[in-house]
Amino acid sequence: MLNDHRQHAKGCVKCAVLTVSDTRTKETDKSGQLMVELLEKHGHSIEQYEVIQDEITLIQEMIKRVCANNNVEAVLINGGTGIASRDVTIEAIQPLFAKEIPGFGELFRMLSYQLDIGSASMLSRAVAGVVNNRVVFSTPGSSKAVKLAMEELILPELGHAVREITKDNKAI
Repeated sequence: MLNDHRQHAKGCVKCAVLTVSDTRTKETDKSGQLMVELLEKHGHSIEQYEVIQDEITLIQEMIKRVCANNNVEAVLINGGTGIASRDVTIEAIQPLFAKEIPGFGELFRMLSYQLDIGSASMLSRAVAGVVNNRVVFSTPGSSKAVKLAMEELILPELGHAVREITKDNKAI
């Protein structure tokens, strides 16, 4: 059955990549650049790439704007998912979710525990959900975390997720 779902998955997904950081720029943003590189390597297109400050209002405004763009089907965010006081990505995006995809965060933490950082994975607040009929993935900002999330979870299911969200919706 899994193969049947993937057989009908969308091949090229139009993506936006957002890095949430108070210190990075597009030139120094290794994690955002890695997301872009991996998406393009797997045949997806980058419609928008931005680095934004870790401020709830700025993050929400950007996500709303990106998710209103008919040229974007998926939003990939990195950064601001920890427990430090400046980490507010989760507080910004969760209220925007029409539906949450709890399995993403659960699986990411499990894989992170097993393959990368051990018990420190419990401090990750990676999440995914649906905003305005777009799938939104939010990962930690470290390049190792981005690589893990992209290769093990996001890239294998990105086209499938977009198809599931849009299969009954003619508006997108």
